[in-house]
Amino acid sequence: MTIRHVRSRAVFMATTMLAAPFAVSSMLATPAYAQFGRIVFDPSNYAQNILTAARTLEQVNHQITSLQNEATMLMNQARNLASLPFSSLQQLQQNVQRTQQLLSQAQNIAFDVQRIDQAFQQEYGNVSMSATDQQLVADARSRWENTVGGLQDAMSVQAGVVGNIEANRTQMSELVGQSQNATGALQATQAGNQLLALQSQQLSDLVALLAANGRAGALTEAERATAAEQGREQRRRFLTPGSGYTPGSAQMFNNGN
Repeated sequence: MTIRHVRSRAVFMATTMLAAPFAVSSMLATPAYAQFGRIVFDPSNYAQNILTAARTLEQVNHQITSLQNEATMLMNQARNLASLPFSSLQQLQQNVQRTQQLLSQAQNIAFDVQRIDQAFQQEYGNVSMSATDQQLVADARSRWENTVGGLQDAMSVQAGVVGNIEANRTQMSELVGQSQNATGALQATQAGNQLLALQSQQLSDLVALLAANGRAGALTEAERATAAEQGREQRRRFLTPGSGYTPGSAQMFNNGN
């Protein structure tokens, strides 16, 4: 039985109790005490009955109002506990994984402390004075390949981060809509948490971009510094007597013509 049915039934009972004595009294034109057949009408008892019925009706109304308030409270609690029917976690994780994959594909010198130390000791350290000219040329080419690879890796990460912008825009629009249309506190909180997760993913992209650009710049500067050191060694060898330039004959034109 619903609250509306309870209220209707209570009102009907109270109205019936109030109306019945009036119907009897209209038929009886008697003094303070009247008897019709076996029915005796007592005015004071009738007034007391009316007062009791009114108080009973008031109590019923209070109970109905209390039940309505409790029902409203339960409905509000249910709305506040309703979970958000949307999750952007999977999409955000996919964006982060794509950026991580781009970083893991770093050429030659990976984002690993031990490998970086080994590479700099072998290729970017002091130029060996005993290395052959062919070895110096090979080392210079290896450093150049590292620099070019670092620049390419940085551009790949840049392209990946730019590719995430559209996906992030779609997710942000959906999450803002979910937050504005939230039916309760829990849904609003969950939408806000997912917006924070989106910001965290964007910050991860920014960190990856800075790391890739920094790596490319570091490789460029390292190559430049090592090239300067190698240039000094090659100049020393060129100017050292006995191992420098050896003159020889050269034919610039075809004398046979």
